[in-house]
Amino acid sequence: MLIEIWSDIMCPFCYIGKHHFESALRSVDFANEIEVQYKSYQLNPEYHFIPGETVFSMLRKSKGMPEAQVHEMTAHVVEMAKHVGLTIDFQTNIPANTFLAHCLIHFAATQGKGTAMKEHLFEAHFVEGKNIEDVDTLVDLAVSVGFDASQAREALSDERYAYEVKQDLQEARQIGIRGVPFFLFDRKYAVSGAQPTAAFVEVLEKSFGEWKSKNPSIQHLNEQDGGASCGPDGCSI
Repeated sequence: MLIEIWSDIMCPFCYIGKHHFESALRSVDFANEIEVQYKSYQLNPEYHFIPGETVFSMLRKSKGMPEAQVHEMTAHVVEMAKHVGLTIDFQTNIPANTFLAHCLIHFAATQGKGTAMKEHLFEAHFVEGKNIEDVDTLVDLAVSVGFDASQAREALSDERYAYEVKQDLQEARQIGIRGVPFFLFDRKYAVSGAQPTAAFVEVLEKSFGEWKSKNPSIQHLNEQDGGASCGPDGCSI
């Protein structure tokens, strides 16, 4: 069963929600029958890195919030992250455009490392205070996940991955996604936000149960006493 997740690297609730969802997935006995596909979303596609800009000054300007409210809000997010075992450091966090980071995730996904790349980007952004709009930084992050530097640099300028990111963004608009994280289960059930693990377990069990009833596993009957057949090693007589 396919689960599609729209999220943005600069979204702390996407980071927290990812871990709530993964905790739920580990708790069910059908996890090996679930395919997870991460899709791109940009909270602020027009924003670009400004030297010296902090998340506090960015929020003051973009949200029109007083400084005290900004610090109160970010402190609440930090506490939410701690409950999941995550660290978010807004003191060192660098606001940045995430388009290239999404391109890197799409590239990594072609090698089966999309989830690992996404997690590494979250850590770089929220824990290590790295500028995830900077190409050299992104290449270094790709290398740390196991990619060749030249291969990663080429991917960041490859129109194929840029096109895939744009397709995700367009699909989000068509579906009507207005906030992330946004989880779509089997194109049937949607969950918005960093819901508790128990909520994800409930939707997982419901959606998978319905999907499984329409996609039953192949049952091998009388396998031990099967009739004559032929295979790669020849024919049974």
